[in-house]
Amino acid sequence: MKRSQINRILEESKPFFASMGFHLPPVAFWTPEDWRRAGPQAREIVDVGIGWDVTDLGFGDFRRKGLVLFTLRNGKDDDPRYPKRYAEKAMIVDEDQLVLTHYHWKKTEDIINRGGGDLVLELHNATPDNRLHDTPVRFSKDGIEHELPAGSHVTLEPGESITLTPGLYHSFWGAPGKGKVFVGEVSSVNDDESDNCFYEPQHRYPSIEEDEVPVHLLVGDYPALAQFSGTSSGASQG
Repeated sequence: MKRSQINRILEESKPFFASMGFHLPPVAFWTPEDWRRAGPQAREIVDVGIGWDVTDLGFGDFRRKGLVLFTLRNGKDDDPRYPKRYAEKAMIVDEDQLVLTHYHWKKTEDIINRGGGDLVLELHNATPDNRLHDTPVRFSKDGIEHELPAGSHVTLEPGESITLTPGLYHSFWGAPGKGKVFVGEVSSVNDDESDNCFYEPQHRYPSIEEDEVPVHLLVGDYPALAQFSGTSSGASQG
């Protein structure tokens, strides 16, 4: 992705969140200069991956396959400095913009339609060798248990949510003709370094062509910050 494209996406994302009545934290508006002035007090932000994440999943067509995320809070299971055992994210999914099929080995997550259009999910159980199982899928939607055939589509209207457990393959997209969707996620600790299983090959973080100065840094930019060298940031996917 070009940095100029990422900048445009970020500038579109901020007013969209505001239009949903959602207020981003101060770090969402930090410039690269703000980051250069940041001291060790900001280390948690870097280490657990709080911040912006824009990805085209390596396919080069963000509007068809991609996602905008802002990780609001996270922890690390193996680091006592960061005792949170939960994570929260805000995401934007456009009409027919696909987040590709994946599951998590450890993470349990609630995917919540916070507003805007409808969110559609496709669900499969995973086989032991990470293929798509043909067995029925079981899940909870707003506390109500459901069982559907493999590959079923589940639509979340604004206010509705679904609980996704480990080993449950899921993909999702915005329903056509309904507008962008403000998607929330509340989960156990998010670890994109070791807890994502993708059904088809993809690149979690984009390669960036630096054709202009960043408006805001992405989580993937954090390792290059000299004052935080040696930290291990973790961006997030739904």
